Amino acid sequence: MSRALRILLAVTLLLGGVMSLSAAENAPLVRGTAITDPDLLRRLDQSDALSISRLLQPERNGNFPLTSDVLFASLPQLKEIPPAIDAEFDRYIARHKQASPSETIGVGEGFDVQLFDRGNLKSADTRFVLAGIVNRMDRAYVSEENCGEIRLIYRLARFETGNTATRLPMTFNLVMKARDARQFDQNGKPVTCAEVARRWLDNGDWQGLIGSRTAPYDAMIDRIETNIQISIAPKSALHDFRSDYLLKVFKYDAATGTFVESTLENQIDRDRILADDALRRDFKDWLLTPANLREFDRGTVLIPEKYLAKAAVTPTPAGLDASTLQPEFGMMQGEGESDPLFTDNDVVGALKQAAARGIAMDNIRSVAGFRRRLNDVTCSGCHQTRGIGGFHFPGVDWLTDGASNSTIVPASPHFFGDQIRRRDILTAFVEGKRPDFARGFAGRPQTRGNRELAGTEYQDGWGAHCSLQNAGSGTADKSFTSWTCAKGLTCQPAAASSRIGMCFIKTR
Repeated sequence: MSRALRILLAVTLLLGGVMSLSAAENAPLVRGTAITDPDLLRRLDQSDALSISRLLQPERNGNFPLTSDVLFASLPQLKEIPPAIDAEFDRYIARHKQASPSETIGVGEGFDVQLFDRGNLKSADTRFVLAGIVNRMDRAYVSEENCGEIRLIYRLARFETGNTATRLPMTFNLVMKARDARQFDQNGKPVTCAEVARRWLDNGDWQGLIGSRTAPYDAMIDRIETNIQISIAPKSALHDFRSDYLLKVFKYDAATGTFVESTLENQIDRDRILADDALRRDFKDWLLTPANLREFDRGTVLIPEKYLAKAAVTPTPAGLDASTLQPEFGMMQGEGESDPLFTDNDVVGALKQAAARGIAMDNIRSVAGFRRRLNDVTCSGCHQTRGIGGFHFPGVDWLTDGASNSTIVPASPHFFGDQIRRRDILTAFVEGKRPDFARGFAGRPQTRGNRELAGTEYQDGWGAHCSLQNAGSGTADKSFTSWTCAKGLTCQPAAASSRIGMCFIKTR
């Protein structure tokens, strides 16, 4: 039996042996779709079975996770990641100096804009700890043969003298395929999407979590996603508080055995598109084609790479008003451009053309709906919507004494609000049905989660996003007619000109 095989079997036994989940882990919203139990994550991390280094180099000696300085230096698969991040930092600093020459920028509280200390990625005092595991079989539409993805989410932490630890604002997501075509069960039969989904929903058999006894260990690896709070700018006479987050993706190249810098899925390269007349026309024609507009409406569109960026900076808080902080700003009519990429007539005409062909829209039923989807279909726009700063899953802080799901929030309102849809897709797989992969807007869960989410902050309850026009301020926008508030609450403005507000207690 090879060392790689023994590791995978050990993981199977460990997961199977401790998966008598706590009451907190069985909370309805994450049941079967994510692992957020602090004790379990601590055990998995401390066992080294699911450390980054063990998964990427299963034959290595030692039963302990590697500190950051050793991790990037000893794993050749990761060699392209640090210089790519350094290059983004350099570009970010140069842009800031050009745009705001009067503001200082650097590492430390003495600067107007305080940068993330890249020395943390070369330190013997830091390492990545397992902060959560998330089932994303709802993304099987990207590659049906892989049944979607499983994401192992690691959080950078600094370990001080005395065994105390502090979490740092960076996540490192190792994205695995939910299954591989060469993956077989104990009876020698190919593992199906239905079987993988059943194991998650059963909350008791996690054998297929990261690999199998027959597929090569790296056959399950797809990519690495990094999210770094690149800077913080405290409130000053020049601006309000702002925090920027750098998003990067590195696809695994099996031929070279390395992670290579890649485009971010659906991260529209706004500046490059607006500056290139031919690219402008191509992108506009492509997106407004009825078939592509339908997938855009459903949230399952896959925008071609030629329109995408290899990095994104997510400014927070961005607010609900249209502004330069949002990724699509400048593409729509009324956003300051004399020659917008999409006019109101373009959008209305495309919706009419789709309707004439019998294509019904679930979400985009107006110009405002098109604008909102153009933002939230991107990585940065989605992270700005109902996120925790620039994160949707900052992870469980099991490093804190007494950490629990009730005291340490592992994920954002958008994440929790989407769990009903994700579990619905797992159930469809198990039952042999074709899953409905469509998703609503990032700010509001789909109505298929009505019963579980009704009256919560995710849907209709205090703090939920709602339509101001439903509150009597004019004709309701067709894209947001279902965005209402529960009895006793009223939709109140959260921005100066947005059509979207938040549900709060009525005031006289």
